[in-house]
Amino acid sequence: MKIHDISQEVFSCKVFPGDPVPKKEIVCSMKAGSLYNLTAFSMCSHNGTHIDAPYHFINNGITVDKLPLEKTVGYAFVAECSGDISSSDAENILFRARKISDECARRILIKGNATVTLDAAKVFADRGIELVGNESQTVGPESSPISVHKVLLGANVVLLEGIRLRDVSEGAYFLNAAPLSMAGSDGAPCRAILIEL
Repeated sequence: MKIHDISQEVFSCKVFPGDPVPKKEIVCSMKAGSLYNLTAFSMCSHNGTHIDAPYHFINNGITVDKLPLEKTVGYAFVAECSGDISSSDAENILFRARKISDECARRILIKGNATVTLDAAKVFADRGIELVGNESQTVGPESSPISVHKVLLGANVVLLEGIRLRDVSEGAYFLNAAPLSMAGSDGAPCRAILIEL
């Protein structure tokens, strides 16, 4: 079994412009004479590799702790793309995924320097998929991501942002991107992995 870690390291991760940066504090250190090592940290729920729950942009939407884990754990399709993803590109991604299985088409991970456009988001939302993931720190254009988020999160599509797929080929995998259970939160970090089938 080959496992691909598609997560960013937290303290050196990419951060969306304006979000707080993760900080680490060494509370106890054996090198300094303590009996054990102990680290405290603070971070934004959207730093590094993380999940966006619907509550991020939908005020009465589902929070992270209420998300069914089936949305973030299951078969997924990695699609290699670049540039703006149009509605026809989104349809083609889903077609390629369904050639493998309907289950793979429920969770779509986009590899490459690609942007989910509003038209593509509408296709994904209309098809009832569970999750869209991408390598950027935001789904949608970084300069104006809100409309794409609202369409996807409004359809209860979970977003998996900030993944790293450089060493992963296009195709089907088993995804585990379960978020930390953070009561009432709009997002949460996760250690996302892909398992080769």
